[in-house]
Amino acid sequence: MSEKRPAERGFTLVEMVMTVAIVGILASAAMPLASLVSQRNKEQELRQSLMQIRQAIDEHRRQFDSGKIAKSIGDTGFPKSLKDLTEGVVDQTSTDKKRILFLRRIPRDPFHKDPSVKPENTWGLRSYDSPPDDPSPGKDVFDIYSLDRGVGLNGIPYSKW
Repeated sequence: MSEKRPAERGFTLVEMVMTVAIVGILASAAMPLASLVSQRNKEQELRQSLMQIRQAIDEHRRQFDSGKIAKSIGDTGFPKSLKDLTEGVVDQTSTDKKRILFLRRIPRDPFHKDPSVKPENTWGLRSYDSPPDDPSPGKDVFDIYSLDRGVGLNGIPYSKW
């Protein structure tokens, strides 16, 4: 007398293999998308940081032109370093010699790899005297650029933004 067993419930090996294969295909399609989203976020942060620092540099120059910052022969009106933007400069028109601050903090380049480097050292500096196609530091900070050699999603190298 043989007893018939009721059919056992569960997945067959073929069903399991197919499920794993489908999940693997979906995961491999999602990885490049996640990488793209991460790169877009970093690029947006780079745009914002560049704009914020450049606006502070321009404001420093406007304050210089208006006579609020001390002038001497040979000064261009641009900050001597990025630290001048956070430490401020003495307001020459104020009787109590208040300081004019341009930034609360220097944002760091989001593409800079080493987190131990100070934010002001993550940027490339261009002085007023250096040509735009060959930026180099000098006695002032006319502009900044990213030191990363990567290329943005728009096809333009980060150092040219």
